[in-house]
Amino acid sequence: MKNPPTVMAVKAAPVIELRGVHKTYRLGAHVVPALRGIDLQVYPGEMLALTGPSGSGKSTILNLAGLIDTPDAGEILLRGERVDTLPETRAALLRRDALGFVFQSFNLVPVMSVAENVDYPLFLTGVPSGERRRRVAEVLEAVGLQDHAKHRPDALSGGQRQRVAIARALVKLPKLVIADEPTASLDSRTADQVLDLMRELGHAQGAAFVIATHDHRLTRRCDRIVALLDGQITETAAEPMETLQ
Repeated sequence: MKNPPTVMAVKAAPVIELRGVHKTYRLGAHVVPALRGIDLQVYPGEMLALTGPSGSGKSTILNLAGLIDTPDAGEILLRGERVDTLPETRAALLRRDALGFVFQSFNLVPVMSVAENVDYPLFLTGVPSGERRRRVAEVLEAVGLQDHAKHRPDALSGGQRQRVAIARALVKLPKLVIADEPTASLDSRTADQVLDLMRELGHAQGAAFVIATHDHRLTRRCDRIVALLDGQITETAAEPMETLQ
């Protein structure tokens, strides 16, 4: 596989690395091969898009990179540490402390305010209240929602709710963000704003993004596109450099 074209790839070790990863699922008597020997590296500050038809393996890679599932064979390394063999308790702590998640459906807590939704990951990790308030205020300002801190999700537009989800994912300064179709439910203008925001904050924090998507608006803004088919990588391409600025 070619090295990614970004400067970060030359200067830094991968945030997440899959080495020879295989994964199968059983559906009754049938064995379905989801991944067949995947090798993949994602670097600090890089936005990587996973593309391909349904069943190609995108969601399986997200689940493995997000420590939600484990491979049948191969290795997964997070910041150089092998994580596919960790006990579930340790994997859960890493998910909580080191990873951020952004979903198509936002997954916000409806009875919490915007600020409370963003604060919740910090509360779970035991960050002191003063530090939590500072970081929540900073990230809400970064996503342009400081004036909506006390609103609940049902009072926001779809684009605003996705911004809250991005703020929640990035407030704990994760090294890796897992995103599943984050723009699928957004109109074009809002999708552009959300993608620009993800790029800006991701690069500022040095976070790596692994994004499963069918959305060409999103792939145009990613540093690298990995195409999957039947559990294998069929193509790896870098986007034109003007889209990386």
